[in-house]
Amino acid sequence: MSTVNSGAVRENAQSTPAASPAGLLKLDDFLPHRLNVLSSLVSQALTSVYGRYGIGIPEWRVLVTLGENGVMTGKAVGAHTHMHKTKVSRAVAQLEQRKLVSRRTNRADMRESFLSLTPAGRTIYEEVAPRALEFTQRLAEAVPLADRAAFDRAVKLLTKRSGDLVGEMEHGGES
Repeated sequence: MSTVNSGAVRENAQSTPAASPAGLLKLDDFLPHRLNVLSSLVSQALTSVYGRYGIGIPEWRVLVTLGENGVMTGKAVGAHTHMHKTKVSRAVAQLEQRKLVSRRTNRADMRESFLSLTPAGRTIYEEVAPRALEFTQRLAEAVPLADRAAFDRAVKLLTKRSGDLVGEMEHGGES
């Protein structure tokens, strides 16, 4: 059994609802909590790939999104990464200060700017991308090869369902 933050991580977690015998929520079996812990641990481990460049998780997401997609608005970056606009704005400001991202005002809408990587930002992206793919491969080794397609489908389904639930919440619980 491995440990995280002094708490046991279950190797064989059940796929039943997270309820204790009294019907109360048991956090260690609660799927949203488990996904959050997984996300947090993966993000922490991933810093080994980009940490040497002195950027954090939000800056990493912006840098990679612009590297992958080219010119985008901050709003588009936020939508793509599911980051709040203030977090995107702070990350862009830090990247811009370090001359890794450039900003060009949208003449059609002066409130909006087009963002792109500078040559220095592009260089970092091109150095980090192969290492990030290698990290992904190492992480994926935890799932047996025969199970990876099913795992990928499950992640996509959970992502879609989560998005649907957010949409329902934003529309007052309507289906």
